[in-house]
Amino acid sequence: MTKIIRFKGIDCANCAAKLEKKINKIEGVEATISFVAGKMMLELKDEALLEKVLNLCKKEEPDFEAII
Repeated sequence: MTKIIRFKGIDCANCAAKLEKKINKIEGVEATISFVAGKMMLELKDEALLEKVLNLCKKEEPDFEAII
């Protein structure tokens, strides 16, 4: 399933790239983050993985806020 999440609170493209790399380590998840657009495209094998991704984002980037 594909989910597109708008976000705010990531300060630079380098931070977004590091976060994308960490998200892609979660089994069953493929992520692409566009810092400029403020969007994250996720391919999830299971909808339950969305919560895991969002929790990781908040842990790595405390100012991260998903706009759903």
